[in-house]
Amino acid sequence: MKFIVSSQNLLKSLQSISGVLNSSNTLPILDDFLVELTGNTLKLTASDLETTMTVVIEANMAEDDGSVAIPAKILLELLKTYGDTPLTFTIDQNQGIEIAADEAKFRIAGHNADEFPRSPEMESTSAFALTSELLLTAINKTIFATGNDDLRPAMSGVFCDLSPDSVIFVATDAHKLVRYKRTDASAENSTSFIMPKKPLNQLKSILPADNSEVNVVYNETNARFTFKNIDLIRRLIEGRYPNYEAVIPQDNPNTLIVDRQSLITTLRRASFFANKSTNQIRLAITGQELYVDAEDVDFAHESRQRLSCNYTGDDMEIGFNSRFLVEMLVNIPTENIRLELSAPNRAGILRPVDGENAAEDLLMLVMPVMLNS
Repeated sequence: MKFIVSSQNLLKSLQSISGVLNSSNTLPILDDFLVELTGNTLKLTASDLETTMTVVIEANMAEDDGSVAIPAKILLELLKTYGDTPLTFTIDQNQGIEIAADEAKFRIAGHNADEFPRSPEMESTSAFALTSELLLTAINKTIFATGNDDLRPAMSGVFCDLSPDSVIFVATDAHKLVRYKRTDASAENSTSFIMPKKPLNQLKSILPADNSEVNVVYNETNARFTFKNIDLIRRLIEGRYPNYEAVIPQDNPNTLIVDRQSLITTLRRASFFANKSTNQIRLAITGQELYVDAEDVDFAHESRQRLSCNYTGDDMEIGFNSRFLVEMLVNIPTENIRLELSAPNRAGILRPVDGENAAEDLLMLVMPVMLNS
């Protein structure tokens, strides 16, 4: 087995799938990339048993089809030292790998490709397609709100709720919740699944922000994302996702509209003076003025800041975790935001004002915290 390939093309392709690799594996073969040569086509695969990711590139020259598992770390480190240089890979029958570049030769001990885990065969599947830009936006808008509680694994991923009318992506950690809905994409049948956080972070780093098509094939146990020359298949999270619609307050008569960036800056300043374990801040809304108060009793720190706003409703004081609020606000890309409130002990709803895309519906929910007297 022999092939010639551009070092930069190979490096870029391997880096696009290297996020799947774990720092410690129970199977040594999972520290490798699987390299398969068919004609002039190179298929490169990384796996951690739960996620398998593949990228396909063309070799400049190839002889003798075959496959080998190559240790990932040393290969990546070597490729990083080269510019755009043709590399010649020669693999012998004992999985010995010789890499020739310019006047240099390197030798790596490869492993038997038969030991590398194969992608699961998917049966009884359904499918839908959406644009890369839509999927990337959905991931960016929701993934920060996923939970990390091992006792509630369903909440550690993003819930994908599909119907013939729309696609909805939901994430929550019980303190905050994000629901991102798009009516310009749909599935043939109503169904749902929970996608883990790790492969979504991997997709987030490589999805192009364009209108190229992403095909999604799924069944009860796995989901497969295919776009351009990349293929990712991942085992889904089992279990029932919480009824997210039930926790969203429907009657919110008090509405606050305020400049988003000014509120972010104000909240960040307030966090310097808030208790470091609770990050509690107080929003006091009266007339057309919003006061943002924070204090840390242990260190006798306190702050009060005033913002102009557009408010409709009764005067109110409500407490929130400033860190949660900032996380949400930085993911709402509009000049102004609307905060909908009903009572100091009920969740607040954040929405963008004057969003650019009419097919987009973004809702963020944040639970209040009990105010100190």
